[in-house]
Amino acid sequence: MEFEKSPQPYGNHQAPAQYEPGEGCLTTVIRIPVRIVVLLVVLPVRMVWDLLVVCGRAVERVLLRPLGRALGWVFENVITPLALATAWLAVFLGKALFVWPWVALWTYVVVPVVTYGLVVPLVWIYRQLLTPLGHGLAWLVGNLLLAPLGWIYRRLLTPLGLGTTWLAVFLGKALFVWPWVALWTYVVVPVVTYGLVVPLGWIYRQLLTPLGHGIAWLVSTVCRGLWAAVVCLVVTLLVTPVVWAYRHILAPVGREIAAAIGVAWRIAGYISRAVGRAVKWLAWNLVGRPVRWTYQNICTPVGHVVRDAIWRPAKKAAVETGRAAGAALRAAGEVVRQARRDAWRALVGGPPAPKGVEPGVRRARRLGDTQQTQTVPGAAAEPEISLHKQV
Repeated sequence: MEFEKSPQPYGNHQAPAQYEPGEGCLTTVIRIPVRIVVLLVVLPVRMVWDLLVVCGRAVERVLLRPLGRALGWVFENVITPLALATAWLAVFLGKALFVWPWVALWTYVVVPVVTYGLVVPLVWIYRQLLTPLGHGLAWLVGNLLLAPLGWIYRRLLTPLGLGTTWLAVFLGKALFVWPWVALWTYVVVPVVTYGLVVPLGWIYRQLLTPLGHGIAWLVSTVCRGLWAAVVCLVVTLLVTPVVWAYRHILAPVGREIAAAIGVAWRIAGYISRAVGRAVKWLAWNLVGRPVRWTYQNICTPVGHVVRDAIWRPAKKAAVETGRAAGAALRAAGEVVRQARRDAWRALVGGPPAPKGVEPGVRRARRLGDTQQTQTVPGAAAEPEISLHKQV
């Protein structure tokens, strides 16, 4: 019985292959019991895994998503405005306490005092006193003192210094350079070259080099022989048994265990999904259908009756009550404003009312009327083109 291989078509002379090349009959015989044992071990793990996946998806859909949306709304509509307001207030207070006073002090106190109390007088003194005085002193020093000194430097001191320098350099080379150069060139170099370097070079080329080559060849030959012997021993005693055990024991066992785990995992998935469908069917028929019938046949009609008989009339009555209360408050506010204007006019006086308009009665604002700046609530607006004669 094979779970991974498709059956071979009949009609050919070759028998259906029941095991892979290189496998024995024992492997094929023990494959099915091994897979059954692995299935019994893997099935609880797969069912627990599927249960955890379903629970995780339910928690993510029911709890984490609404919680994330709520946290996002709180962050966008509460924390962000509060943080912006706090930051603006902190910046405003910081500027008001630590920036604007020092800026005002620098702009209106320090800069004017330093500019008009110190810089302007010093600039005037520099321009009007020190600059002319410096020009005069420079002219006197240049024409009375520096000109004779420059002539003496050019005509007397410069030639004398050049001659003294040349004589000192010549004497220094003659006393401290040329003798040592001649000693090094004609004594030290020939003696060292022909008395030490040439004999040492001959000894190195004729004696030491052949001797070193022979010693190196002997050592390399011995080392290669020892290395070949060690490699042969390691390969024979360690590598060959390990490779044989890996190829004929560990690799087949590993492949069978991996294949058995894969097949058992897939079969456990089928079983787990079947169990899940059965549990879902039972939950739907035991809980879901009664709940849906109760919602459709009891809760929905009751909700419609409550909405149509109680909620909508109450909402309409509340809206009408709010409108009436708003109109009453606006009328009371207009009465209070009119009384305040009349009291103010009685105390301090005011411009007379225009002709054709009763005192104390305010017309509604119309188009083109620049004296009326607000519309009186509840008053009928006059037409844009009035037939009344304008005075």
